[in-house]
Amino acid sequence: MKALRASVRPRGFTLIEMLVTVTIVALLSTVAFPMLELAERRSNERELREALRQIRTALDNYKQAVDEGRILEETKGSGYPPTLEVLVTGVPDAKSPKRDQMMYFLRKLPRDPLMAQAGPEGATQWGLRSYASPATNPQPGADVFDVYSRSAAVGLNGIAYKDW
Repeated sequence: MKALRASVRPRGFTLIEMLVTVTIVALLSTVAFPMLELAERRSNERELREALRQIRTALDNYKQAVDEGRILEETKGSGYPPTLEVLVTGVPDAKSPKRDQMMYFLRKLPRDPLMAQAGPEGATQWGLRSYASPATNPQPGADVFDVYSRSAAVGLNGIAYKDW
């Protein structure tokens, strides 16, 4: 009879086993959360680079169309668009057989991934630099020569996002 009682053991985990498991999970989570934050930051930086590339390419294409005479300038300006919205809404193509043919440079204006939580969508998120503005102190003006992020944060590469 004693042999039977000795072989019967209650099933389940002891308190020490549970504490060890919780401690291991806590240690792993302290390593995982910073890595997730870093991955999200890299993703936002990749989106910012792509958005800046799209807008800057559209600005250059607009300027090229002006230089080719496809866009008529009302005044003797720099040849860059007056607003970012013009890149989306389009302008008449002066060299097309039909005068109502439009030229579009962007399907939609990309958002600034670093400012999306703080403000509205669209052109108001971007900082604008006119052709007459110096690169060291960008200011908006009669045209849009360049765009930059208005975020005050610094990138993983040590350069402020506004200087990208």
